[in-house]
Amino acid sequence: MPGNVAFIIMPGNGQLISVHPEELKFQFELEKQSYCDLKVANNTEKYVAFKVKTTSPKKYFVRPNTGVIQPWDSCVIRVTLQAQREYPPDMQCKDKFLLQSTIVAPQTEVDELPPDTFNKDSGNTIQECKLRVVYLSPQAALGNADDEALKGFKRSFDNSTMHSYSGSDDNHGLQRLKDERDTVVRQTQQLQQELEMLKRRRPRKSDPGFSFKFALFVGLVGIMVGLLLNLSLSSPSTTE
Repeated sequence: MPGNVAFIIMPGNGQLISVHPEELKFQFELEKQSYCDLKVANNTEKYVAFKVKTTSPKKYFVRPNTGVIQPWDSCVIRVTLQAQREYPPDMQCKDKFLLQSTIVAPQTEVDELPPDTFNKDSGNTIQECKLRVVYLSPQAALGNADDEALKGFKRSFDNSTMHSYSGSDDNHGLQRLKDERDTVVRQTQQLQQELEMLKRRRPRKSDPGFSFKFALFVGLVGIMVGLLLNLSLSSPSTTE
């Protein structure tokens, strides 16, 4: 076998680079910038050059948009969504990104890349990775956080109430506490349903209804905390 034959070690999928995450997610707010970081890793023992393209270059700021990654190394590309003045229809985005990559000569710097590096007509082997864009509304992100908080508070409430009566034989008080807990659980489920309905609504710049729901949630938490304190102070002590 000739000694000048070079072999390129690549992963099983045959890709020069790997990208994480596989889609660009931006928290969309009016008149505010948002960004998403992409980690691009070189899967080979060769120097790999990359270039980022988009269908909407005026909406996004990409740095770096071109670069060279050393063997088995990686870099981070920050994509910034410029401030927008209106919401897209149904929060759906049709923008696309294209990440091109190709092998270049060892020790190549980014400013040394020939103009036709990513031109397929020049005979270069170009690999392409397509990335879609997803917009996330602040209401949706906050709604998910509220759901997790409600679930966590419910578990904490259950554990605290059962612990308060672990050494008491007052069945009547325990039954009353269970009834009150069931009432709180039903109110919590109703609040979760209202939050789900709110998330399905089209995002708006200001939503007074959402502030009312949040105030209702805070009030519910206060009621449950007060109930716990009242039961803890009024529970009879165990006698020997």
